Amino acid sequence: MEFDWTNPPFECDGSLTLRDIEESFEDPFAVRLMPDSPRFSVQARFFNLGRSASGVGVFSLYRTNGKQVRVLVARPFTPEEQFFHQRKVDRMLAH
Repeated sequence: MEFDWTNPPFECDGSLTLRDIEESFEDPFAVRLMPDSPRFSVQARFFNLGRSASGVGVFSLYRTNGKQVRVLVARPFTPEEQFFHQRKVDRMLAH
């Protein structure tokens, strides 16, 4: 997966690195969702909830052309996102 980091539309505030964000997409338990809001339907945008190799939970809003990923927003998990991601991991491991 190739990332487009040309002029990122957000600032890394120190809680996340670009590596954390990239690694969260490689998480085998990452959850990818397509928002059902009409606001996002003009240009297809997606959500990714995954963990970096160091265990940092990362929520990302991104778009892709199938070759490159352009991350529009990235931040650490909220407690609710942490719970949601862990519940998905637990379900996958139970089967």
